[in-house]
Amino acid sequence: MISPPEGIDTAFLKKFRQFVVDRIKRGYRFYLVVGGGAVCRRYNKAASVITKVKPLDLDWMGISATRLNAHLLKAIFGNLAHDEIISDPTKKIKTNKKIVIAAGYKPGWSTDYDAVLIAKNNGAKMVINLSNIDYAYNKDPRRFPEAKKLKNVSWPVFQKIVGRKWRPGLNVPFDPIASLEASKNKMRVVIINGSKLENLGNCLEGTNFRGTNIGF
Repeated sequence: MISPPEGIDTAFLKKFRQFVVDRIKRGYRFYLVVGGGAVCRRYNKAASVITKVKPLDLDWMGISATRLNAHLLKAIFGNLAHDEIISDPTKKIKTNKKIVIAAGYKPGWSTDYDAVLIAKNNGAKMVINLSNIDYAYNKDPRRFPEAKKLKNVSWPVFQKIVGRKWRPGLNVPFDPIASLEASKNKMRVVIINGSKLENLGNCLEGTNFRGTNIGF
């Protein structure tokens, strides 16, 4: 959402900033966990074209990309955001600020997993995964025309779709290890198109929305 292949999406970021600010005025609080986006994929691809790269190095490049994107978000939210960009999702966050921004932690941990742990350690029971798709599918719809969209899916069924192992650059709707942790803690995860902010608002307010409910 922040850094698609075309470059940083400033039009989206302006709208998203206003969306968050408006809801803070209505009593909401946000923990925003930022992924690496196309920046991560660009660096990983460049290194892999040149030589065989260790998974550890791919992970660290991805983590660095998440932290760059997180600093961008912190800059645009200014004093509304917590002073520190959270890098360790295992700790409870103590702040009166209404926006907390987090980035990647360490190799082997995706930002999906970080988000689940932040939710777990700070009393949230739902994680909303903003993506560029309206729904998750049971198969990759770009490769399988018969793929079916998922509106409501249990954790056991979803786990069969995404598997149980993580690797850098894995392209699944929600990380398998994060899924296991969310399932264990009886969390709900929503996958939703982040560019459709009115629909996201409906999700936050508990009304009908387009997206995938996992662990309903």
